[in-house]
Amino acid sequence: GWALQLSLLTPYIQMLGLPHGAASFIWLCGPVSGLLVQPLAGYFSDRCKSRFGRRRPFIMSGACLVAAAVILIGFAADIGHSAGDDMTKKTKPRAVVVFVVGFWILDVANNMLQGPCRAFLADLSAGDENKMTHAMSFFAFFMGIGNVLGYAAGSYNNLHRLLPFTRTDACEIFCANLKTCFLIHICLLMCLTITALSIVKEPLVNVVDDERKGGSLMVFVELFGALKNLSKPMWILMLVTCLNWIAWFPFLLYDTDWMGREVYGGKVNQSVYDMG
Repeated sequence: GWALQLSLLTPYIQMLGLPHGAASFIWLCGPVSGLLVQPLAGYFSDRCKSRFGRRRPFIMSGACLVAAAVILIGFAADIGHSAGDDMTKKTKPRAVVVFVVGFWILDVANNMLQGPCRAFLADLSAGDENKMTHAMSFFAFFMGIGNVLGYAAGSYNNLHRLLPFTRTDACEIFCANLKTCFLIHICLLMCLTITALSIVKEPLVNVVDDERKGGSLMVFVELFGALKNLSKPMWILMLVTCLNWIAWFPFLLYDTDWMGREVYGGKVNQSVYDMG
């Protein structure tokens, strides 16, 4: 899902009529949701007393939100058309609104899902450093496989033939391929989530009641308060990481768009560009 989002959604939102420069504002949700959602998801999952476990409710909720979000994104053009968008005009405002709502839900859901997944691995490792190292290695390995499959699926122009109903009056080949990718993604995501949460037993952990004033807001106080005690090497590491992401995000957001425009000379809504 992450690879599909990075590779296909910037060209897609431009096809719906959003100006090229405005696309970056939509992507602000990623850093913002990462800053806010992951600490909160971690805080509440650590203190969750559900009979299903601490992590399962958040992982399942995140997966369901991801599925709902990609449905909104993939069918944004169709929903906008049904709501009254004029397909002869360049900008489809209703479709853009549906897309933006789905996109922000997707970023929030991704962060809501990833944090508890990593915490679940830590719980299963039970403090064993060797197990934790192997768990995180496999986690990163399968993320890499997912990225390869996501980018590969997005590059195949005839994927929509697997699900012919995805191509409509409001949704041409590029859009239909996107919908097909997302529908396949939903099936894989839900199957894997249900299988993993059903088979893997979550270890029992004593949940400590948090009686501090401020509740969930204290997690941010602690995060920023911890900065005062960081050593110089940690500050350097954080600075390098910050600069790395400043450089990495523009590449992630615009590499597909740049290739289509500058390398292949395409333009949005022209057949060569839309075919990838």
